[in-house]
Amino acid sequence: MTDHSKMFKILIVDDVPKNIQLAGTILQKEGYNIFFANNGETALNLTKTNDFDLILLDIMMPEMDGFEVCGQLKKDAKNSDIPIIFLTAKSDTESMIKGFDTGAVDYVTKPFNEKELLARVRTHLELKDTRQNLQEANATKDKFFSIIAHDLKNPFNALLGLSKLLLTNFDAFDEKKKKQFIENIFQASEQGYKLLENLLDWSRVQMGKIKWKPDHLDISTYCFENVSLLEASANNKKINLHSDINTGTPVYADPNMVTMVIRNLMSNAIKFTQKGGEVKITSETKGNYEEITVSDTGTGIKPEDIEKLFRIDVHHSTLGTAKEMGTGLGLILCKEFVEKNGGKIRIESEPGSGSRFKFTLPVKEGVQK
Repeated sequence: MTDHSKMFKILIVDDVPKNIQLAGTILQKEGYNIFFANNGETALNLTKTNDFDLILLDIMMPEMDGFEVCGQLKKDAKNSDIPIIFLTAKSDTESMIKGFDTGAVDYVTKPFNEKELLARVRTHLELKDTRQNLQEANATKDKFFSIIAHDLKNPFNALLGLSKLLLTNFDAFDEKKKKQFIENIFQASEQGYKLLENLLDWSRVQMGKIKWKPDHLDISTYCFENVSLLEASANNKKINLHSDINTGTPVYADPNMVTMVIRNLMSNAIKFTQKGGEVKITSETKGNYEEITVSDTGTGIKPEDIEKLFRIDVHHSTLGTAKEMGTGLGLILCKEFVEKNGGKIRIESEPGSGSRFKFTLPVKEGVQK
């Protein structure tokens, strides 16, 4: 049994309880997480509420046979990529061809041969894992080039344009106009630097060069430090930025990753909060975890956009209330760092009613996932 196998969820679908018991026993010994269904309808319902890595599907079942179940799964975007192995007592070529045409990746004949069943299951789980890694690698590459080709060019275009205009017309501008140009140049420089910081952090994560070094921390210290760091940005928009976290609030996490998460979430909140608004950070102890919340009174997020924010394969970028630009890369980094420290991150938001970014961190050593 391997630790890796414990991560996989397998659904066994068969109308004969003895077959389910036999296959389940073989797979459970390897540490796989097993689910059962004795008919097609139950199997389809289970796939709506679970993310399965593989399905073992009997062909001959009453009411809805395996071919029909497989066909419905392949039409469903959520489940279309799940590898399906047919379980069958049949050995005729016609049934096998029909199974592959329907979308199955393999078949196992009954009665089960333990070594054969395990070998086929392992093979298709490894293939699924490889496909998923390739898809993520391609999405990462596309995101990287998109940022370089588009998002990183924007602040430089602004810097070149503004500085050239200021240089060419310096003597013609009054002091007020010159100051305005200098402020705009500073804002473009700041935006480019923040983006470059996130890009470098993200690159180091992808290359495995950021090591996880957890320690016992007082989370309030890191929150107050970031409030001080971002105070100027908040003041420019007349936003009330503050931390209400009590001194001595403990967490067990990597200090550099925690700093990056708090900085990105607070910067994001400032970006999407109108002038005169409020951004605050609070926390609440929930069992073995401290839940930290960065809340704002900003523009809010549409429900259909919330799930896009942490996905590398979806480009979702929105201008801030002062036309600030971004790539969404900061939130993707936040998710990676929070999960690396054994926590979870989520968003509560309604358009026009602000947002609440909540993430958890273990309060002591030994409770990470």
